[in-house]
Amino acid sequence: MGRTSQPEDARVVYCNCTYAKVVPEDVKTEVLTRLSQSGAAFDAVADLCEMSARKDPALERIAAAGPVRIIACYPRAVHGLFRAAQAPLAGEQVEIFNMRVAAAVDIVRKALPVAVPVKGKA
Repeated sequence: MGRTSQPEDARVVYCNCTYAKVVPEDVKTEVLTRLSQSGAAFDAVADLCEMSARKDPALERIAAAGPVRIIACYPRAVHGLFRAAQAPLAGEQVEIFNMRVAAAVDIVRKALPVAVPVKGKA
């Protein structure tokens, strides 16, 4: 989950995992709060699983938009969701952060551009 050579202007997408209920509530809340407080631009979606099931065209736009950092769950699951929606993610263009296993502060620090400070306690 370390920082890769992704450009600092990579799009950040946060999944609230609203329907799946697989990510701890406190982690989701803290990640969203820290992202909001940072002042950095990011997109928040309700649930990538549900979007994939509906083949939501937004997934295709995310996949086609270039470098992206997705804050959700397991990378293999996220890749599978995009493939199922006929919108595969390009491997070198994507970085996925897993809220099921990582601390919120670590996720936000790694997902946001270096120049954007993460406010709040560590």
